[in-house]
Amino acid sequence: MKVAARHGASIRNAVQDTRQAAARPAARSSNGNMARTARGGLRSAHRALMALATFGAASLACSAHAEELTGTLKKIHDDGAVVLGVREASIPFSYFDGKDTVGYSQTIALQIVDEIKKTLGMPQLKVREVTVTSSNRTPMLLNNQIDLECGSTTHTVERENVAAFSNSFFQYAVRMIVRKNSGITDFPDLAGRAVVTTAGTSDERLLRRLNTDKHLNMRITSARDHAEAFGALKDDRAVAFVMDEPIVYGFKATDPRPDDFVVTGTPLGYEVYACMFRKGDEPLRSLVNGVITRGQISGEAERLYKQWFTQPIPPHGINLNFPLSEQNRALFAHPNDRALD
Repeated sequence: MKVAARHGASIRNAVQDTRQAAARPAARSSNGNMARTARGGLRSAHRALMALATFGAASLACSAHAEELTGTLKKIHDDGAVVLGVREASIPFSYFDGKDTVGYSQTIALQIVDEIKKTLGMPQLKVREVTVTSSNRTPMLLNNQIDLECGSTTHTVERENVAAFSNSFFQYAVRMIVRKNSGITDFPDLAGRAVVTTAGTSDERLLRRLNTDKHLNMRITSARDHAEAFGALKDDRAVAFVMDEPIVYGFKATDPRPDDFVVTGTPLGYEVYACMFRKGDEPLRSLVNGVITRGQISGEAERLYKQWFTQPIPPHGINLNFPLSEQNRALFAHPNDRALD
């Protein structure tokens, strides 16, 4: 409002100067040179008035646009920064490669940031990254510590009670990774044995439900993050690491001895990843879904998939050799935000 008041005062001053300039040639028109000078002053004052009025209108429009913003977009506008929740070791979705956060999901997150910059008219908008885990990502979102999280977060019906989810960008099966010489091929083989998963994940819920329903008496440990869970398997503190199929393929591919491990087991279920943001934020939902949908129907999503799942990726040039599934192909053809559980 202060900006609008200043521009209003400036325009009024310009109007007064124009009137004074208009009066001068009438009073002294007997002198041709003086009349021409006055007319020149009138034209200059008029041009100044029009320029100032245009500038003032633009400023008022900008101010009005800012006042119309709501939710996360308003927060980002007012803060001058967007805060992304990122993962350290969700290969190849969101992970630290030694220099930057990279990955399939991280690329989508940065495409969303570019769209936010355009929408807000803020090309120099700052981007801050905050590392999150499966356990703390939702509390950090609800406490406004992050604005958006596009990592490896499963969209479930239960989670809709506390957060909102974008259109899905990846569909996968829940399976396990074991040592090749373990003799384990399916989940019944885990009866009475030590098994690890990651705390705060939908996989943990599925695994504990299986343990109860099938009376397997597994000794389940919930690790802080994916890397810690895989470490438990490598150190033989667990015989299996149950997690999203692409995640365990990522750990297998990046291990110095990948042939020591195998991904196996009848899927416990199928789930989808999506970006997570605060509930009731329709402007942000529309923006995020627009970016994801355009990528999927244009073919960009399939190109991005091939880059991160079928080609060498940083930092060591490993290849997950994880071809596009028919489920993901169908998802790309028909973008949607449905949970699968």
